[in-house]
Amino acid sequence: MKDGKLDSVDKHILYYLQQDARGTSSSDIAEKLDLSSSTVRTRLNKLEASGIVRGYHIDIDYDLAGYPLYTKIICTAPVPERADFANQARDIRGVTAVREIMTGERNVYVNAIGKDHDDLNRISEELDGIGLNIVDEQLIRDEFVCPYHGFLDQEDES
Repeated sequence: MKDGKLDSVDKHILYYLQQDARGTSSSDIAEKLDLSSSTVRTRLNKLEASGIVRGYHIDIDYDLAGYPLYTKIICTAPVPERADFANQARDIRGVTAVREIMTGERNVYVNAIGKDHDDLNRISEELDGIGLNIVDEQLIRDEFVCPYHGFLDQEDES
């Protein structure tokens, strides 16, 4: 990373980490990129220090963990208070992710899990209680996360 820009090596490191951060060592990445593992570790340390790599997150199958209901709750918040409401929503038991949307009436998305419909109703009531107006709720069957393949594109190199 030079002057805040990612080069091809940095992008490849990010791509391989997205696939399985826990099961991928710097030696594994180094072998794929024909580099030394110390070079990969140094690059990774810089990506972490710059804030590009914000953490390493676990992917949980909530259904198998006993929380079979997974929902996306779409809310509206007044723009000046959107960030505050989104932050408060993170503290509600069962909420797994909150997204602030920049435009439109539907500007806060909340992902939540529950054991039953009572759990989901409680979460909706708590969201309403902090001031979020619920516009829609979607029961999700499954969600699949995949790595961003654009890190492998060479066309955006400068």
